[in-house]
Amino acid sequence: MPFFRQYIAPLIIFAIFLFTLVLVSSRAFLPDDMVAPAPVGAILSHRFIS
Repeated sequence: MPFFRQYIAPLIIFAIFLFTLVLVSSRAFLPDDMVAPAPVGAILSHRFIS
């Protein structure tokens, strides 16, 4: 158990941190139209039409 607490658990936490850092940073390289939020109004109005 001390081996897990000293080596494995911090490695897992650090890997999760790096993964989320890469995901958040990748938004800077997306095209401008993909960075904007999804158009919720268009989806809702389409559902009422059909």
